[in-house]
Amino acid sequence: METQRGYAKGRATREQIVEQAAALFGEVGYRSASLRGIAARCGISHPGLLHHFPSKEVLLAAVLARRDALDTEQFLPPSTSGLDGVRRFVALVEHNVRVPAMVELHAALSAEAADPQHPAHAWFVERYRVTRERFGQVLLQAQAEGVLRDDVDPATAAVALAALMDGLQVQWLLERGSVNMVEVLRDHLARLLTVPL
Repeated sequence: METQRGYAKGRATREQIVEQAAALFGEVGYRSASLRGIAARCGISHPGLLHHFPSKEVLLAAVLARRDALDTEQFLPPSTSGLDGVRRFVALVEHNVRVPAMVELHAALSAEAADPQHPAHAWFVERYRVTRERFGQVLLQAQAEGVLRDDVDPATAAVALAALMDGLQVQWLLERGSVNMVEVLRDHLARLLTVPL
């Protein structure tokens, strides 16, 4: 019983750290935020935070994982139809426009994590595998329903879609006034469909 309470308390502390880290990263940016500042916001010691997250990079990966879980729940749940699933891709990008700090964190860390020695490398490899799989399932469903062109391969289109969305994020971060992520994505998806988006 005591062990269960300890695990529950540890989980609650981890969740609080991730929540406060996400808030601070969003307020001041990843580079300016400190682990000591996050610990202070949580009311725990710096060594106490390090017990749960041994480095800032590991904590950032946890923040991004939480963001992905929330985004998946809201924007990529099992769809009632293939067309609904495709429309949710657009809704996800519309949401990302409203959270530029998180988009910036994701873009920066995904580039750093290309190094196999990076602490978030394995997480990003798995994230992209799952993303391609989810996108492919939606596109396959859309094709089965006759709303995706027959000459589109859902698996290939899923890889291209993930690349397009991430590439658009980088361009948008660099030049927000010149790149409209939502409209570019809408245009791309409309070319894949047999019905209006």
